[in-house]
Amino acid sequence: MNDRIEKRIELKAPVSRVWRALTDHRGFGQWFRVKLDGPFVPGQVSRGQVTYPGYEHLKWEAVVQKMEPERLFSFTWHPYAVDPKKDYSDETPTLVEFRLERIPSGTRLLVTESGFDKIPSDRRAEAFRMNDGGWTQQMKNIEKHVAQTP
Repeated sequence: MNDRIEKRIELKAPVSRVWRALTDHRGFGQWFRVKLDGPFVPGQVSRGQVTYPGYEHLKWEAVVQKMEPERLFSFTWHPYAVDPKKDYSDETPTLVEFRLERIPSGTRLLVTESGFDKIPSDRRAEAFRMNDGGWTQQMKNIEKHVAQTP
């Protein structure tokens, strides 16, 4: 099994618009389907409530790692942590990185989630499968969002 998920998309939007969609907590919440409690701050925990249909019972929690303007936004989290009765805090989180590159037609966005090899073996394959599909959908969501949001 692979240790990382990579998704790449070319967005017909300037880097500044894509950056806002990724790093403004309200914009991120719109396309990612989560209501965040406040702005993203490097080194701090981001919390909120998932609003994605069927997953509304889940809390969002991620630790913001880096915010390098219009280039890199990253956070760590516990992938596919969907059992509200389970404590995932002892698990090593995965690293999610959004890398932006200016291209003639707009912005190339590369999303990478790595570290699945550190997820406990009893849930590793399912976490990878679900997040792989999730990132495919999220690429469509951000594409639609930046096309509709000035």
